[in-house]
Amino acid sequence: MSGPQSQQPSDEEMRKQRAEAEAIKQKALAMLLDSQARQRLANVKMVKPDLAAAVENYLINAATSGRLNRALTDNELKQILLSIQQPKRDFKINRL
Repeated sequence: MSGPQSQQPSDEEMRKQRAEAEAIKQKALAMLLDSQARQRLANVKMVKPDLAAAVENYLINAATSGRLNRALTDNELKQILLSIQQPKRDFKINRL
């Protein structure tokens, strides 16, 4: 007895779609960042992947909305990283 085929995409199809989306994102970032800025973002991605993902999303959103129309330099990327990065919080514990 054969039932109707499930409409859920297979794991392989999902991986393929994610890989295609990542390739498109990397191509867009290559146009939005100069070589030094791309290297800095790659280094940040190794240490803080969440921060790098936030910066990538910010850059792509800025480009699609028309706020970014040229390649950013390393210094400009540093400023974006500083503005997006969450400030560290210090906790002080007083023992009684």
